[in-house]
Amino acid sequence: MNAMKNFIDYLHQIPLIFKKLIMLLTDSVLLILILLVSFSIRLDYWFFPNDQLFWVIFLSPLIGIPIFYSFRLYSSVIRHIELEAFSSIIRAISLYAVTWGLICYLAAIEGIIGISEGVPRSVILINWMLSIIIIGSTRLIARWVFSYQSHNENSKKENIIIYGTGDIGIQLSNALKFSSEYNLVAYVDEIDDEKSQKGRYLNGIPVFTFDQIQKLIEKYNVREVLLASSLASRKKRFEIIDLLSPFSVKVRSLPSMSDLAEGKIKINELKEFDIKDLLGRDSIKSNFKLLKTKVTKKIVLVTGAGGSIGSELCRQILFLKPKMLILFEVSESSLYLIEQEIRNLEVADVEVLPIIGSVTDTQRINNVLNHYQVQTVYHAAAYKHVPLVEYNQSQGVINNAIGTLITAKASINSNVETFVLISTDKAVRPTSTMGATKRIAELVLQALSEENHSTCLTMVRFGNVLDSSGSVIPLFRKQIQKGGPVTVTDPEVVRYFMTIPEAVELVIQAGAMGKGGDVFVLDMGEPVKINDLALKMIQLSGLQVIDDDNPDGDIEINYTGLRPGEKLYEELLVGKNLTKTSNKLIMRAKEEMIIWEELNPMLIELEKCSLTTGQDKIRELIMQIVPEFSPQSSIVDHLHK
Repeated sequence: MNAMKNFIDYLHQIPLIFKKLIMLLTDSVLLILILLVSFSIRLDYWFFPNDQLFWVIFLSPLIGIPIFYSFRLYSSVIRHIELEAFSSIIRAISLYAVTWGLICYLAAIEGIIGISEGVPRSVILINWMLSIIIIGSTRLIARWVFSYQSHNENSKKENIIIYGTGDIGIQLSNALKFSSEYNLVAYVDEIDDEKSQKGRYLNGIPVFTFDQIQKLIEKYNVREVLLASSLASRKKRFEIIDLLSPFSVKVRSLPSMSDLAEGKIKINELKEFDIKDLLGRDSIKSNFKLLKTKVTKKIVLVTGAGGSIGSELCRQILFLKPKMLILFEVSESSLYLIEQEIRNLEVADVEVLPIIGSVTDTQRINNVLNHYQVQTVYHAAAYKHVPLVEYNQSQGVINNAIGTLITAKASINSNVETFVLISTDKAVRPTSTMGATKRIAELVLQALSEENHSTCLTMVRFGNVLDSSGSVIPLFRKQIQKGGPVTVTDPEVVRYFMTIPEAVELVIQAGAMGKGGDVFVLDMGEPVKINDLALKMIQLSGLQVIDDDNPDGDIEINYTGLRPGEKLYEELLVGKNLTKTSNKLIMRAKEEMIIWEELNPMLIELEKCSLTTGQDKIRELIMQIVPEFSPQSSIVDHLHK
């Protein structure tokens, strides 16, 4: 056993060029020997060629080897060669046998070969058959030798299960065969009816149904499940992940379907579970007519272009082919990063301009809008982190509320066609300064929409987006990677979630529907309990939660209490007056507003206080403008301006 292992280790250490040379020399010798055997079988005695026939046999490698090389028989890694690859061997040998026979036939016509009737046709057939058997067998033997070690070390590998028995599962199984880390112990069939593969074997691996998965996990100590389901529905994947979450197994899935189609599956490229699959929402269908209406062939400006929402707006707008895309951002580093990314996308005929500037700088925003004759503005610039704005409420007011006022008025003065504000569900009955300042921003647009001008002012309100800066998802992921604890503010906290690309696509479509003063609300699907999200993320990472029932678990969940300005439940509507639009995921809300003559004096006073006065006065003015604002923190007394 040790001698065999040492021999295999020695073979693994041989440089690739020498391995190919050994294969080439072996095939050359075999081609000659096979021809000698073929003649001997046909003539019924041991045959050795005379001088005239000698060259026809001993030069056969000059015919066969180039053909084998052209069929890439020396490019395959022997220990990874699959049975399907033998079709190439058969085709290569068939072409070689026919070519050799044709050369012999022509040589006989010219009288070169010493056998009067030429080479017997049966020799050509025997040569073809023996070449397939012998040369094919050498590959199989080499494959077995090289895989001998890995098959005898399965006990050291991690046992895994593949969920899915279709073509995807089989291709994934093939990619796993010679893995040094994983040992496939079972398939679980996603189909539970008469078409199920239950009880059968695929690639020598047994197939089970889902109701047997717990026994499989316990029997083989499985810590990882690979999703190879062909079901494209995100809702269906959510159901699968939901079923797997109680078992505390790590869940990974295929990279992209294009990689699968091109045969590029590699075990080290499998992805961790997609957090989007925990939402149970199917992807939206795009309305390209709406997407293009306010963007294509227009001059578009995005404020806060370097932020989570702003940067995704820039990406999607770029592919809708505006005449010019202006990236407006106060942070130099963020602007540099998004500009480089946008330029690397290399979309032709779109001029991209990076502009440093603040939405609170009246002269700067007016100059930019006027100089470039901007037609569409997406206003994504905002301070959005609830606790930070709570401790810096004067800056929240200046940036979120006054910044929106300045940018909207500049857009009106510059005859911008469309102005779209990115708002938040935290603006509804706000308990935080951040939410209140965003509600003031909405009131600004509602009031200005009633004034006499040509700019269409629209706002789009939605909840949390996955993987944005400061989002709970990347925080949980980092905490899990560090071994915990995972921090949850309150076990009852509930939030709406949507992916950034989905939210942005709907924002662009909603902006195209606006008629002026519209408040659009996005359908965020079902709310998600943050505690459940944390539990699933821990379990689907192959870990167990430490609790009273499982004190020997891996990661603890700590409840830290609601932070300043946070509330348990978020809402999307101030009132109940809601109407549908042409897109079922976009709704139009009719809400209370304050006319400009009443709102403007309060805004002037609020801006003045934010620049000069203490926090109590600012809070008082915010509550005057947004009566439904009910702050849940009492930290104002020791806040800085």
